Amino acid sequence: MKIDHQIDVKRYALLLAAKDSDYVMKMYGGYFNVFVNAFGDDDKGEKWDLFRVVEGEFPEMEDLHKYSGFVISGSPYDAYGNEFWILKLCFLLQTLDAMEKKVLGICFGHQVLCRALGGKIGKAYSGWDIGLRKVRLARDLTSSFSFLSNCMDDIPPCLSIIECHQDEVWEVPDGAKVIAFSDKTSVEMFGIGEHILGIQGHPEYTKDIVFNLINRLLNTNFIESGFAEDAKWRLEVAEPDRKSWVKICKSFLKGRY
Repeated sequence: MKIDHQIDVKRYALLLAAKDSDYVMKMYGGYFNVFVNAFGDDDKGEKWDLFRVVEGEFPEMEDLHKYSGFVISGSPYDAYGNEFWILKLCFLLQTLDAMEKKVLGICFGHQVLCRALGGKIGKAYSGWDIGLRKVRLARDLTSSFSFLSNCMDDIPPCLSIIECHQDEVWEVPDGAKVIAFSDKTSVEMFGIGEHILGIQGHPEYTKDIVFNLINRLLNTNFIESGFAEDAKWRLEVAEPDRKSWVKICKSFLKGRY
């Protein structure tokens, strides 16, 4: 992918670990636009590049220093798998960690980031989690991360987030801190210093995207109809705290927000 060499432009990269669904292509033009709509700021003169890592497309090592931050998307693949692109992604994440580049991992990205940096991941002990989930922030830790302390004044101690996963973090890497948890998942968010952040849920998702995803999982027999209906009901009766999650992610990627 061609890289713009403008000096004053802050550049971010999406490491896309999933292929675009027909629905997301039709409604949003692809997952890249979903992420940029959530985390991007056109008025601040920043640029976002797309690397389809699931298809073997990665940034060149000599270009990594040009980026202010990286975001790893969700994926239908297992983060503990040994597909070549996943192993290559792990090596890239280890390199970015050594460079102390900001890296935000979402769902699969959260898990593969944990794996790459020495943590343990696997199938969720309690099975699938799909729909809305209340996540509790470890308030005693928020002051340990400047990106959280910068934006916590108007963020409540419990936040709802859209979830869609059957894998989870079992044990965080050395030096990592668990920032958030839920009654379903013990590591909903973890951080390392000011440059690594993993979030199990989907701050970028809108409800229509997950409704379509539930239908696809049901139609391909990954989940049962009763489970799907319960997940849809929980989405219908409440709203995710999307603005708060997006604020946390932007504060992490870009500083005070």
